[in-house]
This record gives sequence, C-alpha cells and structure tokens, in this order.
Amino acid sequence: MTRIELSRLSPEEKDALILALLERVAALEAKLNQPAKTPNNSSLPPSRGQKAHRPPRPKKPRRKRKGPGVTRALAADPDQVVDCHAHACAHCGTAVPAETQRLRHAYDHIDLPPLRPVITRVRLFGQRCPACRRRVRATPPETMPPGSPFGPSIVARLAYLHHQHAVGYDRLSRLMAELFGLRISEGAIANALRRANRPLDQAEVAIMERLRRADIIGCDETGARLTTTDLGTRMGWEWVLVSDTAVLHRIHPSRGREVITEVLGEHRPRCWVSDRWGAQQGHAETHQVCLAHVLRDVQYAIDAGEACFAPALRRLLRWAIAVGRRRPDLKDSTLAQYRANAERRLDHLLSIPPLTEAGAEVLRQTKRWRSQFFTFLTDRAVPPTNNASEQALRPSVIFRKVTNGFRSLWGADVHALIRSVIGTGRLNGLSAHQAISRALAGQPILA
Repeated sequence: MTRIELSRLSPEEKDALILALLERVAALEAKLNQPAKTPNNSSLPPSRGQKAHRPPRPKKPRRKRKGPGVTRALAADPDQVVDCHAHACAHCGTAVPAETQRLRHAYDHIDLPPLRPVITRVRLFGQRCPACRRRVRATPPETMPPGSPFGPSIVARLAYLHHQHAVGYDRLSRLMAELFGLRISEGAIANALRRANRPLDQAEVAIMERLRRADIIGCDETGARLTTTDLGTRMGWEWVLVSDTAVLHRIHPSRGREVITEVLGEHRPRCWVSDRWGAQQGHAETHQVCLAHVLRDVQYAIDAGEACFAPALRRLLRWAIAVGRRRPDLKDSTLAQYRANAERRLDHLLSIPPLTEAGAEVLRQTKRWRSQFFTFLTDRAVPPTNNASEQALRPSVIFRKVTNGFRSLWGADVHALIRSVIGTGRLNGLSAHQAISRALAGQPILA
C-alpha cells in the first residue's frame, strides 16, 4: 500500500480523508458483529463447517437381551451342501450309524472364488475363393468384435468404480491388477470409458422421454471443474432434473436456463421444485420453493439478532412441513384449510417490523417468494424441499473433490450419462452396478 504524504494535503483534504477512514472503520466493525456463515444458516456445505469439540459420550450399561439372539439368515439356495455325520460317540466310543442321525446344526461358510479374467482367443480363418480368387475371411462373433479386448463386464466395473466410488485412473489400474489379475493401463481405461458413451446415449434418450411426461420435476445445479489443454481451467455447471422415476444429469458451461429448455422442449410439468435461482423460474404451471433453503436464511437472521420476525417465520415453516408429512391421512378439504391458515399467518407475520438488516432481507425475500411457499400443502405429490435433487448431486460433488474435476469434455459428458443411469436405476429398483451393466448392454433401466 502506498503511503500518503500528509504534509502535502490541505486541511480540507485531510478532513475528507479522516471522514472516509472513519466510515471504513465503522463498516468493518459492523461486519465483525455479523454472525459467521455456517452450514446451519447458509448454503455452505457441511465439509466447510467448523467441527466443534464434543465431550466423550457416557457409557450406558449393557442391556440384557430378551429372548434368543439374531444371527445371519441361511442362504436360500446354497451352491454346495456338505453333510457331516458322527462316526462314534465321543464319550464311550460306540459306533453311530449315519441313517439314524438327525440334523442338529447348520451354518453357511461363505468365500469368494479366485478372481481372474476369462480370456477367449478368437481366431478368424479364411482363404482365397476358388471361383473368383477374392479373399474370404470368417465373421467374428457379435459379442466379441475386434478392437478393444475388454468386454462389457470389465467396462461396467471400470465405470462403476470410477464414477460411483471416485477411484482415479492410477488407483483403478492398480486395483484391477491386484484384485482381478487384469493388467490395464490408464490410457486403456480412459478409452474404454470414452467408448461407453455410445450405448449410454440410448438410456439418456429414454430418460428424457420419461422426464417429458413427468408432472413434478425437481431441479438443482452445482459447480463442475473442467480443465482442458485448449481452454485451460473453466468452471462449468452440473444440472440435474429429478422426477419420481427418472434422473437426468447434464454438464454445461452456463448456469442459464438453456439446459432446462433443451431437455424439456415444449413440455410444461404441473409443478417445479427448486431453489430461488432465476434460471429455475417459469418452467411449470406452479412452483414450490425449497423450504430448507429458506429455513437456513431464517436461521442466519436469528443468529444476527432478529428476535421477532425470523423466529415466528421459522415456527410457521416448520409447522407447514409437519402438516405435509401428514398429507396421506388428511382430506383435500382439510389440506385446503391448512393452506388458507398458513397464508393468513404469513400475512400477519409480514406486518412485523424487522429489527436487523438480516431480518429485513428475509422479509424482502419472503414477500418476493411467498406465493411458492405452500404449494405442497394442497398438492400431495409435491415435496416441501428439494432434497431429492441435492441428494442426486451429492456423489458428483464428492467426485469433484476427490478427482479435482474433469480433464476432458468427453469425460464430463460420460460422467453425466453414468450418473443419470445410476440415479434412474436406483428409482427403478436397480443397484448402481446393475443399472450400468444393463445400460451398456442396451437393456432398459426404466420400469
């Protein structure tokens, strides 16, 4: 910082400098009095929060179990059964015939067989045609085409370990060699995953068709780091659209509404569930704002000293969410009365003057978004929060933190495709590995 020569300043300039510094000090002191942003009162992720010291938990006396214990259930169809018969009495040595013995105890012994790749050598024979003298060669099997030597089961495991468990290429190469006995280089892993986008495109088309028929869609976005040789490091955005049976991920350089418009086309769902980001607005007939985001802002206002408006708003929103959990047991007329009651209580709260700047900001946001607070009370299928979309993005956030982003544009596209397949498969009763395997084989993953 350049030091100011005070001797060269006039008295008026010195007075102006002093007043400016006093205003700066007052602003910094006011900032020091503001509460810190934490995961409880802002969108800060839990990993960025300060972990407080906790005393050791007191040890509870061990309760005595009532009745017999619970052990692992026996397998319904064991691969092998070994019958053991007693030969003689352990006490007197008398021989015991096997025909008269009854089953006294049975248990399962579980082990994994040696894991090794199954290598099939495909040999193509041929000759010259005796009639036209042209070369003739045999046709390879459809399931074993020439080119890459790695079959679909290996590609499915590579995609599962890399995109579901964030195992990097170097560790994945060593894992395949040490655990499965398969030597595969990092470049071969990258090529195998790059070729996987071709069969996965069919699954993406089916997912998009299902989303374009959905009545309720939740949407959210998170950062995606892209590092390429031509563009350098750029910050992109991973979008996710979630319905009751389909999940679609898209990685796009923009945080605008282009992704939503491209995916949905002319379709307008009945309700849209999202946060208050501007690009999320205007895509459906009705909108439900995520009340979890609102409650975090309310909590920040309470931490900043708002003692009237913010606590009352928190009680109202928690009451509404509690009513939402009881919707299956309530009639439509009762839910309509609850929503009218919530609107009246909110009208009364908006007349309470805030005491702090944070409270005034919450009041302004409440007036702006109040029409989207209680949509879920009269629409039974609409959730009060956008947790489904945030949970769908959580594995991608972990992947970004572990791998530090993507090194190519095709890598980002393949990750979005595989996350779409995994999320959709989970909603349709498939595990992550089952969904990837079925998608790579061209089989449907939607019920």
